[in-house]
Amino acid sequence: MNYRKKETTIVVSQEMISEGIYDLRVKTPAAEVCVPGQFVGIFPPSDAHILMRPISICEADADGQILRMVYRIAGEGTKEISKLKAGEEVKLLSVLGNGFPLDAAKDKKVAVFGGGIGIPPMLYTSRMLNGTAKETEIYLGYRNNDTFLATEFEPFGTLNIVSEDGSVGYKGNVLDAIKERDFRPDVMYACGPMPMLRAIKQYAESIGAIAYISLEERMACGVGACLGCVCKTVNKDAHSHVNNTRICTEGPVFDAREVEI
Repeated sequence: MNYRKKETTIVVSQEMISEGIYDLRVKTPAAEVCVPGQFVGIFPPSDAHILMRPISICEADADGQILRMVYRIAGEGTKEISKLKAGEEVKLLSVLGNGFPLDAAKDKKVAVFGGGIGIPPMLYTSRMLNGTAKETEIYLGYRNNDTFLATEFEPFGTLNIVSEDGSVGYKGNVLDAIKERDFRPDVMYACGPMPMLRAIKQYAESIGAIAYISLEERMACGVGACLGCVCKTVNKDAHSHVNNTRICTEGPVFDAREVEI
């Protein structure tokens, strides 16, 4: 089902779950059709901010028509969004982008990676992979011991917590952890900061695995019209004849072999 529309939704709940990080849930039929890796555009309540803010989908309850987004305050727009309360209206542009190809994990050894604010969409991904993969290991990278959402991943695979300062779990980054465990997956799914994604792309190539990575970029329209979120690819676009693609429409999820990062 193709679902993309600007709609007015109702806030079900919102709470701060970590310093500057908020858990927002809204009521929308989009929850019935979205897939892990997709995102929505949330419009700040004030007319002073006319552009949507792209925020990944953390979870979707199709039966209850509830979409969950976990996001970090990054500027005035998301600061406004963080003030929304249950019962208030909020405008969404949903559902945007593609998603992770979960069928690729069937009966395979799988690694799921999340780093920083790239962790929330991997919760939805891990839930939907559950029961599909032969073996799943989950690697979550944090700066310190503020491990938001981590316990929610526990039912879906072997959970490995990584912190930059070593205050909890493995010290270093997610690639340090997977190498220390000597886990060699067939398929990898990842969302996080660009240095992490580059390292995962290289690691996948070194062990002959397939890596699907979700790229983040500033977006204005979310529908491919403004060309503000392009990235380089190994293949030429059939229309423009240049090695570029739009993250908001052809992505945000790509086979790591197809993008230059």
